[in-house]
Order: sequence, then C-alpha cells, then structure tokens
Amino acid sequence: MLKTLLFFLQGIPEVSGEIALSLALAGVSLRWGIIAVTGTAFVIVIYMIRSLPFTFGIHSVVGILIMILFIKKATRVKTAKCFIVVLASFATLATLEILLSELFSYIIKLDLQFLTPNSILWKLVGLPQAILMILFALLVSKYKKPLEGMWKI
Repeated sequence: MLKTLLFFLQGIPEVSGEIALSLALAGVSLRWGIIAVTGTAFVIVIYMIRSLPFTFGIHSVVGILIMILFIKKATRVKTAKCFIVVLASFATLATLEILLSELFSYIIKLDLQFLTPNSILWKLVGLPQAILMILFALLVSKYKKPLEGMWKI
C-alpha cells in the first residue's frame, strides 16, 4: 500500500509537469485543472500497465503515446509538433532524473543500487525532478507566449 501511495505521490506531479512542459513548448496556455486531472488519469493508466507482466519500460512508451494522443485531441497542435514536444518533455525528464539521481548519490555518498529498493528514498529523490518539470513549464510559458484558441476543450 505504501509503495502505491508513494508511486502516486511522485507520479502525479511528474506526469503533470511533463504534460505542462509539452503544452508550453507547443504554445498552448497552461490550464492547470485539465493538466492535473489528465496527469492523475495518466498515472493510473501507467500504474496499471506497470502492474502487468510486461517488459519494464513499456509503461513509458504507452505514456508517450497517450500524451501525444491527448495533446492532439485536446488542442489544435499539429501531430508532428505533438511528437516533438512530448519527446522533448520526456527527454528533459530523463535528463533531470539522471542528473538529480547522480547528485543525490554523490551528496549522501551512497550508490544508486542501494536507493532503488528503498521505495521511500527513491521516491523522495524523484520529487525534485517533478517540481523542476513544473517550474520549467512555467518558465517556458512565460517566455514563449501561448497562442490564442489552442484548446479544443
């Protein structure tokens, strides 16, 4: 039960940050109510996929595809641009995950292999990257002004 709670505690802000950054990069205004609800729904889907006996990493591919589909259906962003902004958002998250994990490992002088089985520590390491994704989305939306009428919903 604790692992599930921790998954959602870290997953919802992280996925919401990915959605927000993708939308900001696409020039869509950030509507946080829609982003939070969609992020929560995506995390539930990703959790269900991770619970199935699939190869690890399939949940990421599904996450990318449903995020592209969501942006395509909910906004007026062209399909090619949907792919680009979602992949850029996932690449940003992956980079942050590597950098922050290594930094945290260096600071506490422990190998990442020790942190991975410890779900509480591992999720706490992931929270700063989720917060940074949201901050990046806010910064991008501030400097790249959203286009009018991009939302369909």
